Amino acid sequence: MKGTVGELGEFGLIRELTSRLTTTPAVRVGPGDDAAVVAAPDRRVVASTDILLEGRHFRRDWSTAYDVGRKAAAQNLADIAAMGAVPTALLLGLVVPAELPVTWPVELMDGLRDEAQVAGAAVVGGDVVRGDTIVVSITALGDLRNHEPVIRGGARPGDVVAVTGWLGWSAAGHAVLSRGFRSPRAFVEAHRRPEPPYHAGPAAAGLGATAMCDVSDGLIADLGHIAEASKVRIDIRSGAIDIPTQMNDIGQAVGVDPMQWVLTGGEDHAIVATFPPDVKLPARWRVIGEVLNPSALPQVTVDGAPWTSKGGWDHFADIES
Repeated sequence: MKGTVGELGEFGLIRELTSRLTTTPAVRVGPGDDAAVVAAPDRRVVASTDILLEGRHFRRDWSTAYDVGRKAAAQNLADIAAMGAVPTALLLGLVVPAELPVTWPVELMDGLRDEAQVAGAAVVGGDVVRGDTIVVSITALGDLRNHEPVIRGGARPGDVVAVTGWLGWSAAGHAVLSRGFRSPRAFVEAHRRPEPPYHAGPAAAGLGATAMCDVSDGLIADLGHIAEASKVRIDIRSGAIDIPTQMNDIGQAVGVDPMQWVLTGGEDHAIVATFPPDVKLPARWRVIGEVLNPSALPQVTVDGAPWTSKGGWDHFADIES
């Protein structure tokens, strides 16, 4: 496809983007009307929204538009799954410069569509507007299917802490890309296109999870949200976390302890949850710690001691800390 967004025009761009979409049984009215209609059999709607800003959350020299679409969808759909809900729909708000080649938003939409399909959802509408830089805003919707939401404030002393999905892979991939390399490819791809375990969120709710969230800002930071909301202390056992050989190799090459990536690296969108101590977890879950009574303020410790290294993502910091 040739030409720029400005040459195609707003409505031409909307027609091109919506023509690429698929649907699901939950979508009663899709793109083309003033608003979409999505079925909510549970009569409660789980909603989450997120923004990706070029230069802050993605770089076009590191990631294709398709990569950005997959990532934008994944990080929002993971939030829905982490509530114990099933994703149903995505809405896109897109800001693009007029001189941007049309192929970029088209490939972005392909990525959004394909990642939504992985989670069983569909892109149902949105808006586009001209701006000086690329901004991708996503709203995700989900259905609880007659279950109660699993919130951050339900962890209790005696619960076990378990995780499913990758930890530290995106941060290791970011370190590789930052040094101008493109391999090991598995870690670079983990940064470009995270693979959240969408099915695990609703499954965890069915197993009796007491608190849950996705690992978007780093394991310690996100468990810190649970500790604060639940007014407990959470202790992580570092020996319970396996670090792949290739991640160790990357750490040696760049002078970083890979445990730093595992504990503080964000954007893997693994799911971490607390469960009653007698739970029988499937093999895909790894028990990595326990919930304790708070000794003072709610906090997260590692092997019984506070984690003293910086880590975790703060959108208003100058850099990733």
